[in-house]
Amino acid sequence: MASTSVSPVAGKVCVVTGGGSGIGAALCQHFASLGAKKVVVADLNEAAASAVAQGIQGLAVRCNVAEEMDLRRLLAVAETLGPVEIFVANAGIPCNGGYEVPNDEWERIFKVHVMQHVFVARHLFPLWQQRPGEKHLVITASAAGLLTQVGSLPYSVTKHAAVALAEWYQISYQEFGIQVSCLCPQAVETGMIPEGSQGGVAGGDGMLKPEEVAKEVVKAMALKKFLILPHPEVLTYFQRKASDYERWLKGMGKLQKNFGDLIRRSPPTSAAKL
Repeated sequence: MASTSVSPVAGKVCVVTGGGSGIGAALCQHFASLGAKKVVVADLNEAAASAVAQGIQGLAVRCNVAEEMDLRRLLAVAETLGPVEIFVANAGIPCNGGYEVPNDEWERIFKVHVMQHVFVARHLFPLWQQRPGEKHLVITASAAGLLTQVGSLPYSVTKHAAVALAEWYQISYQEFGIQVSCLCPQAVETGMIPEGSQGGVAGGDGMLKPEEVAKEVVKAMALKKFLILPHPEVLTYFQRKASDYERWLKGMGKLQKNFGDLIRRSPPTSAAKL
C-alpha cells in the first residue's frame, strides 16, 4: 500500500459518483485507505452508497447525476466537510443497439455520460478557479471512447464525448491548478458486465477487478497523467487507429461481423446502476 504521506488523496475531501458499486466503490475504499479526510459516496442507489460509506466512515449521498440540481446539492453537502479537492465523475450506464434506440434512451445515457461532466464543471470549477493549490477531476469514460464498442452506438458516442470533455477541460483549466484525468478501461468486473460473459468483446485483454483499477487511478493521479489505461493494450490500439485509420476501420468491421449484431440485440444487464 502506498504511504499516505505521498498519496494524492491524503487529507482531502473526495467525492465519487457511482460510488455504491463497481469501480466507484473500489475508489471510495482505496481513497479512504490512503488517508482521505472524508470520502463522499454518491449514488442513485442510496442503500448501496450507505453500505460503502459505513465501511469507510464516509458520507453517503443519494444523487442522480442526470439531474443538475442533484449534483449541485451533492457539491453543497460535500463542501460542508471542507473544500472538495478531488471529484471522480464515475457514474455510468450501459446501452446496446444502433439507430433504433429510442429517443428517451438516448437522452438518458447522454445525460449520464455527458451532461454529468458539464454539470460538475459548471458548479465546481468556479470554486476551484478561486482556490490555490491542486485540484483533480477524474472522468470515467471507457476504452470505447478512444476506440469504439461494436453493437453499442449510444454507449460509443457518449463515451467519445466524455473523452472530448475531459480533454477540453484539461486544456482550458490547467492554468488554475486543475488537473483532469480520463479513465478508459476495457472489461472490469462490475454490474456493467453480464455475469458469465467474460467481458465479451471488451474482455479480450482480460477482466480486471475494480480494486486493480482503483490503484491504477491513484497512481496516475500522483503522476498527473491525463489518460488512465488500466489495460495498457488500449494505448497500442489507439496508436494503430491514429496511424492507419483505414486499416483500423476494416479490422473493426471484422469484429462487427463476428460480434456486433449479437451485442446490438442483447439487452444491457439490469445490474448496472447510476
